[in-house]
Amino acid sequence: MALETPVELGLDNTGPDNLYSAVEAILMVADQPLSLSALAAALDRPVNEIRAIVHYLRDEYDGKLDSAEIAAGKVGRPRGYELREIGGGFRLYVRENFDWAVRLFLENDNPTKLSQAALETLAVIAYKQPISRGQVASIRAVNVDSVVRTLLSRGLITELYTDSESGAIHYGTSPLLLEKLGINSLDELPLISPFLPDAMSDFNVEL
Repeated sequence: MALETPVELGLDNTGPDNLYSAVEAILMVADQPLSLSALAAALDRPVNEIRAIVHYLRDEYDGKLDSAEIAAGKVGRPRGYELREIGGGFRLYVRENFDWAVRLFLENDNPTKLSQAALETLAVIAYKQPISRGQVASIRAVNVDSVVRTLLSRGLITELYTDSESGAIHYGTSPLLLEKLGINSLDELPLISPFLPDAMSDFNVEL
């Protein structure tokens, strides 16, 4: 089905109030799925207007063309990212068949060692997965937002699922971590209980 153009949708995408770019900018920095109502509230626009923009962007990223472009013989090219509806909201993700490119970039662009905070957060996720960011923060008693983003960018952890009720994203370790550790499965991780004080006995789990 051909896409409706911005003009056909009744939206102004040429003036200073560039809603398409504004929605894209918000989606680029969001660390969790955003509902249409949240986007509408942030931009002070009607929800149906934001819905039209989001659906148009999603089709555009998937390489779908409008009727004029099809008539001109153009061929749509899917972007390296896609806009997914997940957990009651929308979020930008790397398109799955381009994961290899991102992995190569991260491996070559991030040779530095992980910080102590990142290592501790990675350990919590490894032993307690699946676990949400809030649960990790509760265990470590510090804000872990930036550290989780670092681990995601390195490809050491991955988003497993989004809780349908709370909207919280739950994380787990990735195959890349196993590769870096030289192990085949999480079963080969050492027992952590001998290294923990009694006060953290609730952290003791069996993998």
